[in-house]
Formats: sequence, C-alpha cells, structure tokens
Amino acid sequence: MSEPMRKTLTEVVQITIEGKRPRLFLVPKEKARSVANLIEEFESNTVSLEDAFKDLYDKFSRAGTTLHGFRLRDSLTQEELAKILVVKQSHISEMERGVRPIGKQMAMRLAKVFKTDYRSFLTAAD
Repeated sequence: MSEPMRKTLTEVVQITIEGKRPRLFLVPKEKARSVANLIEEFESNTVSLEDAFKDLYDKFSRAGTTLHGFRLRDSLTQEELAKILVVKQSHISEMERGVRPIGKQMAMRLAKVFKTDYRSFLTAAD
C-alpha cells in the first residue's frame, strides 16, 4: 500500500499583512508574481494620507484628527479617555477640534494609552 505523497514547496515567498491581527501567508514562488501584480494594481489607485484627510486636517488640525482617529479605533468616548488621562472631557474635545494644542507631555501620555509614537500627536506635524 502506498502512502499519499506530500507536496512540498521548494521555494516560497512570505507576505505579511499588518494590522490589529497581523497575518502571514506563504505563497509558492511561482505564484508570488501574480500576487505582486495584484498589489501593484491597487498601489496606482491609492491616495496619500494627506490628500485623504486634507479637509479634516484643515478643519481640526492633523494632531486633532489623529487623536480622534485613535480614540475611535479603540472605541473610547471622550469622557473615558479623559478619565484615563485625568483631564477634563472638554480638554479632549478641544484637542480634537484643534482649539487646544497638544504639547509634548500630553502627546507622550496619549501615545502610551494608544501604544504609538508620541510624535503622531504633536501639532508641529500640522
């Protein structure tokens, strides 16, 4: 009686998709070109971050838009974030609207909460 043959891939290409749940795919090398072509097709149709959020950056500031985005990503209300940071809820609102600047110390506190680089929140990026 013969054993079923196990097909082994001699050469594979690793493709990682980042995000909340990073995923790793091992694609046979001969199929990798097709995957690359598919990705390249979408690259030509992409919009820069600045272009995509220009209206929001102009209205609320880049730092405020970033703060709002992180807060929504983590499903936090302004009140909940204010409690975590031990500040008034109105301060969170003012930072998001670009009325209150986000200084380096606050940016560092926000970065700790959202597990990101503090420079994302600095108004100098506006």
